[in-house]
Amino acid sequence: MLARFRNHLNSWFVRALFLLLVLAFAVWGVGDVVRLIGGDPAVATVAGQKLDATTVANAFQSQLQATERQMGADATPTPAMRREVALKTIEILITQAAMNAKAKALGIVVPDAALRQAVFAIPAFQGPAGSFDRRQFEMVLQKNGLDEGRFLDMLRGDMREQEILGALRAGVTPPETLLRAVLIYQDQTRAADAVELPFNAAAPPPAPTEAQLKRYYENHPGDFSAPEYRRIKAVVLSADTILKSITVPEDEIRQAFEQRKAEFSKPETRAIEVVVARTEEAASKLAITWRAGADWTEMTKAAEQAGESTLSLDAATPSQIPVPELAKAIFAAEPGVISGPLKTDLAWYVARVVKVNPPSSEGFDAVKGRLGDELARQKANEQLDKYATKLEDAIAGSGGLDQIPGDLGAVGIAGTLDAEGMTPDGKPAPLPGPEALNKALLAAAFEMKKGEPPRLAQTRDEAAPGSPPPPPAYYAVSVEDIIPPKLKPFEQVKPDVTRAWIEAAQRHAQEMTAAALLAAVEGGQSLGDAALKAGVRMRRLPPVKRFAGAEGVPAALLAPLFALKPGEPTMIETNDSFVVAVPAEIHDPDPKTDTAEYEKIRASMQKRLSDDIEEIYVAAVRSAAHPEVNQALLNQIAAP
Repeated sequence: MLARFRNHLNSWFVRALFLLLVLAFAVWGVGDVVRLIGGDPAVATVAGQKLDATTVANAFQSQLQATERQMGADATPTPAMRREVALKTIEILITQAAMNAKAKALGIVVPDAALRQAVFAIPAFQGPAGSFDRRQFEMVLQKNGLDEGRFLDMLRGDMREQEILGALRAGVTPPETLLRAVLIYQDQTRAADAVELPFNAAAPPPAPTEAQLKRYYENHPGDFSAPEYRRIKAVVLSADTILKSITVPEDEIRQAFEQRKAEFSKPETRAIEVVVARTEEAASKLAITWRAGADWTEMTKAAEQAGESTLSLDAATPSQIPVPELAKAIFAAEPGVISGPLKTDLAWYVARVVKVNPPSSEGFDAVKGRLGDELARQKANEQLDKYATKLEDAIAGSGGLDQIPGDLGAVGIAGTLDAEGMTPDGKPAPLPGPEALNKALLAAAFEMKKGEPPRLAQTRDEAAPGSPPPPPAYYAVSVEDIIPPKLKPFEQVKPDVTRAWIEAAQRHAQEMTAAALLAAVEGGQSLGDAALKAGVRMRRLPPVKRFAGAEGVPAALLAPLFALKPGEPTMIETNDSFVVAVPAEIHDPDPKTDTAEYEKIRASMQKRLSDDIEEIYVAAVRSAAHPEVNQALLNQIAAP
């Protein structure tokens, strides 16, 4: 066929076909590139300076790599994230270009010697000897996608920028009036006189009538209703559910034991006490004191008084004792014998072995069980994703949870429960999973509609700080029926209604007492006199700061207390009481005596004001540079 095609190359038909192909390729395949030829190749123009596509693309790749490192090895930035990184990159480059233009206009230059000194001072470029290392320098630049020329240009621009900004920041001084006001606002202390009226301290009311109870019952239906229940079906898949179906052969356990035999053997360790002295004379005096019968507490005190030091270890191995000569002497000494003074290149030592912990080792039979469990869990974690894929396919294939194969390591449950996981008889539902999984399953069950098809979802417990994330767990749930909340019969909940009515009456009585105290103080009485007439006790609360409470002071009182004028009362409600309080003592801090806090506030305010001025200045310089961005070209750079 190719031969026949070549034979007709000279025909007008084939020539026309090729012309159409070329035109189509030009328009569809390289149209964007063709349209850029002869146009402005700059991605942005700032103060007359053009940011070319290569510069922007290189900076974009560096920002993108940093983003990918933050996301983790398995994550891939989405197109939207790439566009966001591109916008961030161009904003940084525009600001740098505007500030560089401003620095040049002001005549600011960075000498080569200053640039070299700055490079040599960067810790990332220093080698093992603590000085600038050329190979380290090149490696760091390569890792960050930079060449030497571009990096030096960036550093020079940054140094010019810092000259401007440093001069701006150096002139910032917060006014003393502001500092004093912040100090007072932050560190003023107030103590209040208060009357606390616990709800349960009120006298019990007369027994309620049946009509009063029924009226309370009808007015508070939510307090006496059964919650919404849902009848659900669910399937749970986790390492724990798979674990039940895994059996590890004994020969595999034995092989793991042989490979990790050292883990099950403990060398001899010794509990030791050591006195460290700088001179032989000091060590000898301390040794005499020790041999005379001083205990370790007394020896520690004697060493401190002599300007020397001590250390003790409960289970030291030779490698854990940093001085080889001392380690050798300690592991040759008899328990209870005070050895030394021993001279080394570092110091003089006097030591005593308190206890010898003999070596121990566990045989295969002793560790077989826990080693087998460990291997089984490892296998379960490895198989989890595979089983999850199969379970998802099974759910999608059947459209429900009734036909899940029994060989997937999943556990199925069915039953009726409320949003807290309680069954209608008041017992916790037997949900087969960790807390995070059970919470997610319950939340999904109470968000779904009846009959909505189940979908496999994933959850994961939070990892402990510094630990790798635990394996995920999977679940799917369907709602078979929704049982709405229902008011319980009055006779069934009558004891609860009675108790609630009495508690409400006691609370109301205390509220009336508190309101009367508040009105009396607002009418001109002191809180002490008003409390005395009401037959309640007033007490002075401990002093507190605006953002730092104290034991015995209700947290809800802090904000109102610092909003009151002297002698002005307030009334608050806590979880179990009403409190009426009046400011009794107000103490303002003095900058002359609270100098440390005052200087701390000064430093903080100076930094905040400097940051604000710097931000305003940079924004003004950037605006004056009239930046223009070629958005189409930037989008091409950001495209995957």
